[in-house]
Amino acid sequence: MNINIEQQLKVILGKSLDEASKEEIYIALLNFTKKQLQQMKRNSGDRKLYYISAEFLVGKLLSNNLINLGIFEEVRDVLKNHGHNLTEIEEMEMEPSLGNGGLGRLAACFLDSIATLGLHGDGVGLNYHEGLFMQKFKDNKQREEKNPWITDESWLTRTDVSFEVPFKDFTLKSTMYDIDVPGYNSGCNKLHLFDLDSVDESIIHDGIQFDKNDIKKNLTLFLYPDDSDEAGKLLRLYQQYFMVSNAAQLIIKEAEDRGVDLYHLHEHVCIQINDTHPTMVIPELIRILTEEKNFNIDTAVDVVSKSCAYTNHTILAEALEKWPISYLEKVVPQLMPIIRDLDRRVRRDFHDERVYIIDNMDRVHMAHIDIHFGYAVNGVAALHTEILKESELKPFYDIYPQKFNNKTNGITFRRWLVHCNHDLAEYIKELIGPGYMENAEELEKLLQYKDDEKVLEKLREIKGNAKKELKNYLKMTQNVDIDENAIFDIQIKRLHEYKRQQMNALYAIWKYKEIKKGNLPKRPLTMIFGAKAAPAYTVAKDIIHLILCLQQLIDNDPEVSPYFKIVMVENYNVTKAEKLIPSCDISEQISLASKEASGTGNMKFMLNGAVTLGTEDGANVEIHQLVGDDNIYIFGEKSEKIIKLYETGEYCAADIYDNDPMVEEMVDFIISKDLMRIGDPVNLGRLYKEIVEKDWFMALLDVKDYIQTKEQMLKDYEDKNAWAKKMLVNISKAGFFSSDRTISQYNDEIWHLSEGTK
Repeated sequence: MNINIEQQLKVILGKSLDEASKEEIYIALLNFTKKQLQQMKRNSGDRKLYYISAEFLVGKLLSNNLINLGIFEEVRDVLKNHGHNLTEIEEMEMEPSLGNGGLGRLAACFLDSIATLGLHGDGVGLNYHEGLFMQKFKDNKQREEKNPWITDESWLTRTDVSFEVPFKDFTLKSTMYDIDVPGYNSGCNKLHLFDLDSVDESIIHDGIQFDKNDIKKNLTLFLYPDDSDEAGKLLRLYQQYFMVSNAAQLIIKEAEDRGVDLYHLHEHVCIQINDTHPTMVIPELIRILTEEKNFNIDTAVDVVSKSCAYTNHTILAEALEKWPISYLEKVVPQLMPIIRDLDRRVRRDFHDERVYIIDNMDRVHMAHIDIHFGYAVNGVAALHTEILKESELKPFYDIYPQKFNNKTNGITFRRWLVHCNHDLAEYIKELIGPGYMENAEELEKLLQYKDDEKVLEKLREIKGNAKKELKNYLKMTQNVDIDENAIFDIQIKRLHEYKRQQMNALYAIWKYKEIKKGNLPKRPLTMIFGAKAAPAYTVAKDIIHLILCLQQLIDNDPEVSPYFKIVMVENYNVTKAEKLIPSCDISEQISLASKEASGTGNMKFMLNGAVTLGTEDGANVEIHQLVGDDNIYIFGEKSEKIIKLYETGEYCAADIYDNDPMVEEMVDFIISKDLMRIGDPVNLGRLYKEIVEKDWFMALLDVKDYIQTKEQMLKDYEDKNAWAKKMLVNISKAGFFSSDRTISQYNDEIWHLSEGTK
């Protein structure tokens, strides 16, 4: 790119870089970058992908966009010459709050890779004004506050595209906003986010409370509003229909603008339904084609079924959405005749109530619509796909074996290495050249340095510097002191019982007690957690309370605190992940086997040289295969046994608790005087009961093996060379988990878009 960056920034600022504040420079860079993005060529092709998702957790975009434009180093150097640090400038940027966890971050990585591969494909979602929520800690509990991220100067560009969205009692007119998605050394696509001009943030009070019935004012306020009551559930339906109706109308409009014959829509359009939130796009497209385009219903069903593909992200039955017909009748009665027709078609062809769309409780199963009336169904890790085929979705696999396929998730290396770990990215470039930026498999070349002590020493040094950076960041943002010489043991992910932060907390209790007994570790241990709990998920919030109470207990104990520390990072998000992941020694991936579809945090940690402590679950299985037994620490029961325990109902937490003094001692500590003095007896008592009486995700089953395996890791860490070798092997084998590879497979096997020109 042949542009005088310094000159352009000076023109935008109306002054020199020396005179400008950080805020001014950030806004100038934002406007300069947006202008460069607008001038990029657009990816094109005869067939276009629409990737519809309730979440796109894009993170801060400045550095990522500069990297993909190929001007990151130049901008960094220009600023440096005038005494400014790009990292500090980036702190001025508000993070777009458009997602929560792995689902949203994956969608963001996918958009990056779709653009990088030159494929013609846009994202479609909603423009949440407050995102999920801002997490604050008070009295050792999570408090939810609003998180307004949309400012006058942002990456959003308002367009003149709008649609009428018909609900039962009113029609709403949408506004479409765009965010440019540049590919690395490639063309540009867009993320389309739909919004309402009537949405009003001033209705929010007492944290994140608002009138859930006032749809015109609340529709796009929050991602996943609290659905513990009927009004909340209906609001989610309003949101979902608003998203898919806009998406369907956009798809039809753009197809007609391109001169596509709608009877051949499937030849020119592919719609990827990311989880079940966008499922209603299927009946909505059928409705538009029959009501507005004069299709007969058979033809409309045929065309739509050939256009839609579905990604399943879960094995948890409760996460597969089921909506009561009565709710759908209240929100979108116009879809019910179509949904009933689709159900009739299924009942005509199959006599197995497990595959019906409408069950005997008058609930509509969204995933069933996707599977019957889409042409592809994919899982997101090898194990996950097998479980779907063999148990969770077996009746469907028996009918449609040809539809099922696996697409192991991936991450974009540009953000999760080049952007967040410059030192490591530069060193890798020095060792094996820059080719890995576009072809991640080239990281394998690092294996030639496996026994090179200089290289291993340098890797340790880079990790040490990242730990110092995190230390400074936590001091600045949370006033927390940590020791960079400690082992950093990190679990950062959405808080859910199946991810088993509660098991990690039991380890912390065990460790605390061991130190109190005088069993001092060779090296201090710092356990770091980052997680938000859904506002209505009581047990998850109780787990956060336990972790924060343990943090306070240990901080105030002079016998323990020199050797052990717990830190819960407040308001965990992409920005914080970018600081935590490069600094990590032990990557906690400890979900109950068979419950995590994939995980992508495990891939980000591995890429940055952390060693995985995990169960044989999700993508851990594939990491294990790639790095071998010596470079990963696996514990816990296998998925086959777990599935059997659920089938037979044989698992009983109380039996383990009653018969194992070590387990009993750990669990009892939750309601000990030491913790009750610090915490809330209601929260701690409820969590204790939950673990002893239910323990639905079997933390007690695996906890002893988990403790033993983690202790082995801490011992092994002391052999510096051997540990650095494990780091190097993990980095070198991480190439398989590039989202460029995942997207290339989606395209080859599902989407069939024409390859873009690079």
